[in-house]
Amino acid sequence: MVKLARLPAMNRSPEAAAQRVPRLRTRYYAFLSYSHKDKDLADWLHRELEKFRVPSSLAGKLTANGVVPRRLTPVFRDQQDLSAGADLGEEIKAALAASQFLIVLCSATAAKSRWTNQEIESFKRTRPEGCVLAAVVGGEPFASEIPGREEEECFPPALRYKYDRRGHQTSKKAEPLAADFRDSGEGKRLALLKLVAGMLGVGLDELVQRETTRRHRRMAWLAAASLGGMAVTSTLAVLAFQSRNEAREQRREAEGLIDYILGDLTAKLEPIGKLDALDGVGSRVLAYYHNQPITELSDSALSQRSQALSLMADVATQRGNSDSALGLYREAMAGTAEAVRRKPDDPERLFEHAQNVFYVGQIALTRGQLDEAATQFAEYKRLADRMVSLDSNNMKYRMEVQNASADLGTVRMGQRHFSQAATLFGQALRTIEALATADPKNREYQQSLAEALTWSADAERDAGHIDQAVSLRERHVALLTGLLSQTGDAAYRQRLVTAERKLGLLYAMRGQNELAEQHTRAAVSQGDTLVAIEPNNSKWLENSALAKNYLAYVLAISGKTPEASLQIDSSCAIASRLIAKDPKLTDWHVDFRECWIVRGYIAYAKGANADAANAAEQALRIGSKIKSNDPGLDAFGMARAYRLLGDARNGIGNKPAADAAWNAALNAIPRVQSERPIETQEHAIILQRLGRTAEAQQLDQRLSGMGYRLREIRAGRRNGV
Repeated sequence: MVKLARLPAMNRSPEAAAQRVPRLRTRYYAFLSYSHKDKDLADWLHRELEKFRVPSSLAGKLTANGVVPRRLTPVFRDQQDLSAGADLGEEIKAALAASQFLIVLCSATAAKSRWTNQEIESFKRTRPEGCVLAAVVGGEPFASEIPGREEEECFPPALRYKYDRRGHQTSKKAEPLAADFRDSGEGKRLALLKLVAGMLGVGLDELVQRETTRRHRRMAWLAAASLGGMAVTSTLAVLAFQSRNEAREQRREAEGLIDYILGDLTAKLEPIGKLDALDGVGSRVLAYYHNQPITELSDSALSQRSQALSLMADVATQRGNSDSALGLYREAMAGTAEAVRRKPDDPERLFEHAQNVFYVGQIALTRGQLDEAATQFAEYKRLADRMVSLDSNNMKYRMEVQNASADLGTVRMGQRHFSQAATLFGQALRTIEALATADPKNREYQQSLAEALTWSADAERDAGHIDQAVSLRERHVALLTGLLSQTGDAAYRQRLVTAERKLGLLYAMRGQNELAEQHTRAAVSQGDTLVAIEPNNSKWLENSALAKNYLAYVLAISGKTPEASLQIDSSCAIASRLIAKDPKLTDWHVDFRECWIVRGYIAYAKGANADAANAAEQALRIGSKIKSNDPGLDAFGMARAYRLLGDARNGIGNKPAADAAWNAALNAIPRVQSERPIETQEHAIILQRLGRTAEAQQLDQRLSGMGYRLREIRAGRRNGV
């Protein structure tokens, strides 16, 4: 069964005022749209809505949907409330325009009803998506997308798609809240309360609590009357039996409510960023299980408690409180570990436990605690492998194996164990390749395949496997190009900017400068296209700046210094703008440092040694103030800036000052020899500058064995060396 989606957030649009639709004097609270074959349920729903009394504790409260009324009246029905007007269509439009909400009774018949669809269209043109509520009375939502079940579709076409601000239907799928009135669904009463909660903008639990309180009072009155009128043992036994059943029913309803709180309500609040509400949801669930040891909780209660803890941990993470988040995730992890202990061969329990293990590792990773992250991600991978061994045909579990390998690979990259990272990313790539081959139309698999290719390409490059890196990056560019042509999605174009510039640099590493220039130009072109669409998108601006930086470097290698200067000036200008927007982001300062180094290389190639020295000093000033997540990368950045300063001073004729700068460059390099070819080359260049030729030649031989032929930019030399 398709999982019914949640109500989107209410967001009243000023465009509604522009619609010239006749207005009725009466303001309807809701418009009830239905196929007349569903009249019986429409009669019941109309009656229940109009007699519903909002709890006094809620009436007058201000929510996202406005002030909560005392009654939900009147509710409009198209065959009951219409007068004998001459123009039926205009009167319907007027009633729709005068209604705050639209409730659609959804069935296979309603899905084919032209009138029902037109009513939804008319309403959506003047109201946000969140004002439309669906009541499923038969059929199946989105069955039209399931081959062989098209006739079961219960959502009319206008309900299945979003409308833009101009009132035009888009191709984007809508996700209306569907209260399930079917016999196999939630039950009529709970479904009714879902609709009411959605219209009032309050939590379903508040309404259910009110219903439960009212039932308790009724039961108390009944018990008092029974005791007063029939004080006999048999009657007391009957009441005791009823009370026991009532207690069981209350517990069932309470656990059902918690399921809703952790499921539908949470998913409704998450997209609109209601952190306080989400935190309250988790706290409320935990209060229900207060003082109950996890070893004594039932399986369902244990699962709900762990879900609530994970939810609160996620809220703490979004608020930037990683200490609280870590404590909550560890507590949730203890609960899911207990669930696994009870049933160690249940793959779904392993899956839930693995999620908490992952988040504990992720917090360690963001804190730079790589050893702790590695421990947690290794356990995450063990759990994923176990899931697959228990259910090898489950695609979700196989995706976990892919994710776990990639996460562990990310840690190894941070630890600068590039060969190990390449092995792990290779495992992740093989897993997603198998899934994508088995289901080539699955867009999620294609996106994951693209991510796996880029991870693997970067790891192979840094491990010194240049040819493998080129092959992987070529596949990556081809895949992204295909996805972009199919969808036109700007996200693929953004990724293509990065993929093209990295492929360009790989070609430069192999000495294929024409191909290097071709692909770095493609990266710049794609970046310019994105920035033209949205000039203030910081991520697109950063990608554009990096693409121009790479192109400038490749052009300088080929001796095309005039154009290289234009590109690097543009790159530096963008980086400077980004830093002005948010000076706290380290990555932008790293980009700015790199642009000054490349600017210095180009000045040095032109023979402008004073300008090159100034650029190197700028890079050193920036580098001394920043600390990225990769200390090795920072160290080599400083080494390159010092080496450039030494080259410039040597060009001016100040050899002692040049030697001092070159020695500073050598001292900046970490003592542990880097696997990265581009860093190995920098080390060799610095050794050569200091006259340590034998050591430099050893490194050069190692690079040559990799097929590494990246040219060094030298003063007054055209087309490289």
